[in-house]
Amino acid sequence: MQKYSIGVFDSGFGGLAVFKEISKALPQYNYIYLGDTANCPYGNRSQTQIYQFTQQAVDFLFSQNCFLVILACNTSSCSALRIIQQEYLFKNYPSRRVLGVVVPASEEAALLTKNMKIGVIATKATVSSLAFKRELTKLNPKIKVFQQACPLLVPLIEQGKHNASETKTLLQKYLKRILKEGIDTLILGCTHYGLLEKQIQHFGNDRLQNVEVVSEGKITAKKLKDYLLRHPEIETKLAIESKLSFLTTGKVVKFKKLASLFYGKEILPKKVKLNCL
Repeated sequence: MQKYSIGVFDSGFGGLAVFKEISKALPQYNYIYLGDTANCPYGNRSQTQIYQFTQQAVDFLFSQNCFLVILACNTSSCSALRIIQQEYLFKNYPSRRVLGVVVPASEEAALLTKNMKIGVIATKATVSSLAFKRELTKLNPKIKVFQQACPLLVPLIEQGKHNASETKTLLQKYLKRILKEGIDTLILGCTHYGLLEKQIQHFGNDRLQNVEVVSEGKITAKKLKDYLLRHPEIETKLAIESKLSFLTTGKVVKFKKLASLFYGKEILPKKVKLNCL
């Protein structure tokens, strides 16, 4: 029987933080990570462009022998996942699966909140999609969702400026706006923001002391583990060789340098070209 890999896709580097936790929790499987750094960031692009880039990435990963693909990108998960699941897979790959990061983060936040006020910081596209609001209110209609678009954070992080003073200043401005709503739970609705988690946790000394911060890496890994236990028909199709591959659509040197920040260790990426480029 043919055995398959798990694909993990992101518009750039942020998904590596999710991939790090997935490969740590489930080290036995084969993985292919694809970062579309040539087109990053996705957050300020149109819905049509986001869908096109995501669909092409999924198609590429399937061609590389992936049976299951995780969209470790909130923008793709919010703007493209439902169409891919309901239409694209149905027509082209009915037996294969694509999962996202929005539902796992929403489920965790819904469990943590006590005052039913949940904040979401994310890209402009993610905020505009209202995906987190849909998922959270579906889980509990009493939940009130407050969103804050942070369009300038991803470009700075992609430039390796996550510790720069300009990034800290912007982050403080965005957080001040959403903390005014009295939230007790904050979803980091962009995988890139995991690199800013410590700064967020220590914002304004005690201003976030009573706020639960939901970052997506460990949560997504936990949910994927549960998913495979619930779907043995998929799990048995996966190769158990612990092989890892890293692919980028952009510059290999830049990807290699910045990837270590998110993944925590040096990697050897290869450059690939998608049909839409």
